[in-house]
Amino acid sequence: MFEKHLTYDDLDITDRELLIQMGYGEAEADDDTRLEIERMRERVRDILKPRFCFHIEEEGELDCHSKTLTTGGHTFGIGPIITSQLRGSEAYAFFVATSGMEFERLQRQLEEEGDMVRVFIADAMGSVIAEKTADIMERWLQVFINGRGWKHTNRFSPGYCGWHVSEQQMLFSMLPEKDPCGVRLTDSSLMIPIKSVSGVTGLGREVKKLEYTCGLCNYAKCYKRRKRERK
Repeated sequence: MFEKHLTYDDLDITDRELLIQMGYGEAEADDDTRLEIERMRERVRDILKPRFCFHIEEEGELDCHSKTLTTGGHTFGIGPIITSQLRGSEAYAFFVATSGMEFERLQRQLEEEGDMVRVFIADAMGSVIAEKTADIMERWLQVFINGRGWKHTNRFSPGYCGWHVSEQQMLFSMLPEKDPCGVRLTDSSLMIPIKSVSGVTGLGREVKKLEYTCGLCNYAKCYKRRKRERK
């Protein structure tokens, strides 16, 4: 398993990304909101320890009829959308990316302080941090597989695109460590720290990374849909 620790500055988070996550158009936020974002940014920068890890399964069977992926002794019911995106894969990378427990503790502290504006900003920032950490994971994964002449698909997570969130339990069992990157699962498959991302990506010579096909999915709260609608 490959694992890497990052810093806030490694993530290169823009104001636009934070504002979109908060539900603003880039020009809609007032000066007070932007000032609070900057204050939160400095507070987070001092404590943040994001990290990611991935593990590659060399063999797997993608069944386009049953819409399943069988690998590592488990069969995942990934559904038609993800099945179509993983076609041509020669191997599969399972990953976890997280904002870290330090950020989780900060969120709890803000909630105890009762400043709901800062709670809201931190919640949005945590979502961006987790996704940007996963973006960097993809770049490192590509470096890792370049020597084989492989590319990778989009990443897909339980709870999205028709893949039931309960299969998070099986996904975590694919990773060599019990709590990969310090992330643990509750009985209901919630990740702790909450601002974490897990999933799978296909690897191979013929696979492609495509624009997320949001028209095929009806999950209105998907972060990819929100980003596309704000473009």
